[in-house]
Amino acid sequence: MATAQPVIELAGITKRFGGTAALDGVDLAVHPGSVHALVGENGAGKSTLGKIAAGVYEPDVGRIVVEGRPVGRWDTVRAQRRGIVMMAQELSLVRDLTVAQNVFLGIERSRFGLLRRDHGRRYAELDEIARFGLDPDTRVGDLRIADQQKVEILRALARDAKVIVMDEPTSSLTAHETRRLHEMIRLLTAQGRAVVYVSHFLDAVLEVSDTVTVMRDGRRIRTAPAADQTKASLVEAMLGRELAVSFPPLPPAPHPDTPPLLEVAALAGDNGVKRASFTVRPGEIVGLLGLVGSGRTEIARALIGADRVSAGTVTLAGRTLGRTTPRRSRDLGLVLVPEDRHGQGLVLQRSVTENITLASLSRFSRLGLIDRRAVGKQVDELVRRLELRPARPELPVRSFSGGNQQKALIAKWLVGDPKLVILDEPTRGVDVGAKFAIYELIADLAARGVGVLLISSEHEEVLGLAHRAHLISRGEVLDEVDPRGLAVEDVLRRLFDVADRTGTGEAEKTKDSLI
Repeated sequence: MATAQPVIELAGITKRFGGTAALDGVDLAVHPGSVHALVGENGAGKSTLGKIAAGVYEPDVGRIVVEGRPVGRWDTVRAQRRGIVMMAQELSLVRDLTVAQNVFLGIERSRFGLLRRDHGRRYAELDEIARFGLDPDTRVGDLRIADQQKVEILRALARDAKVIVMDEPTSSLTAHETRRLHEMIRLLTAQGRAVVYVSHFLDAVLEVSDTVTVMRDGRRIRTAPAADQTKASLVEAMLGRELAVSFPPLPPAPHPDTPPLLEVAALAGDNGVKRASFTVRPGEIVGLLGLVGSGRTEIARALIGADRVSAGTVTLAGRTLGRTTPRRSRDLGLVLVPEDRHGQGLVLQRSVTENITLASLSRFSRLGLIDRRAVGKQVDELVRRLELRPARPELPVRSFSGGNQQKALIAKWLVGDPKLVILDEPTRGVDVGAKFAIYELIADLAARGVGVLLISSEHEEVLGLAHRAHLISRGEVLDEVDPRGLAVEDVLRRLFDVADRTGTGEAEKTKDSLI
């Protein structure tokens, strides 16, 4: 139950990065025992506002009041002392430490200058609440992204915070894990804690939040009870207009007799891929549909040579690739936009320009010198094409929102006009407006004759964008399906049937844990 006095209040907050105003006179009041959601397009300022509340950024203008008392200097140390912590979208884990070591990093207990060995008991108490089931002794670098996200949640809980700022906490969680997170949030608020819930998943926002603040272009548009909002009303407030359609019109599918651009035959690899066979024609979008852990990403990595191939062939534009590498695949026109944009895609401290051209510098250099005019022309074209906001490629990537970072990552692999683009979770952590821009880009690639292999855990994306799709189970490409007129429920039923038919136990393991 919310009380009259906010546990934290931000008043007239303005924050600029260079000449760009990320926030412009924003007010926010968060009450104990409540969930206050922040929604808006990528670049609207919601993550920046959450980071100011948690002390990651200090405002240029405005004041911060905690439990009725104004604060002076504000940083993460002072915020944590006042009971305000942040679970960041950009995972801030130490990959070489264990799960338990990461959870208690910086809050270890000591006696006579020696660390106490009570991590196991403390971790068990946390896991009793979260029920994530992670092995505390596992090295974090060996976990998949979704499990690393769980470690971030446990870190926030371990600090016994009064306010937890959760920035896109469900972006890598399955549906079952999201429900568990929401149950945990309700437990936290029942204890009188507050949660600031930054998310672009509007269904989740409406399910878990008490209050919703809508932001656009660095300004607060409105704050209202969540019970008075609908998904349509939130989208309209976020965009300033109605979003009438979910997917753009697609170019016609290539004729079935069109020779394939990509032909994969009985591909197998050391990463678990086996008997993967399919084709992609020029201008065709082919989707891969699978349950969690089905091997979709592993197939993509094997195709470009990121993981070792032990059998089978990959033929691109009539040329058999043989044993290849990501660099050689790129030179031949086959590229992969990876799922993990921070770990595998971008150098956050470098500029957008540097990131876009990093994998293709040889295209812009002669006699060891980079042609900066050619670089600028290529980058400006891609910035316009992908509608990067702000359109300032000289800024470091870390200063952009998650959705615009994703656009920069996609742009990086469009340099040189590849023949076939593999998109692995291209809209993860992206809001509805930026999603549509990426959907338009995918349709545009197909219209230009580029082949697209689309991997997405949001099955609606594959059904709405693909000309054809394949069901994946345990690294095998199985049944082909026609996305037209197929419902998500039909897809899930087919996937469960496939998993049961292959005897993997995958269906039982993932029925309650679909993304």
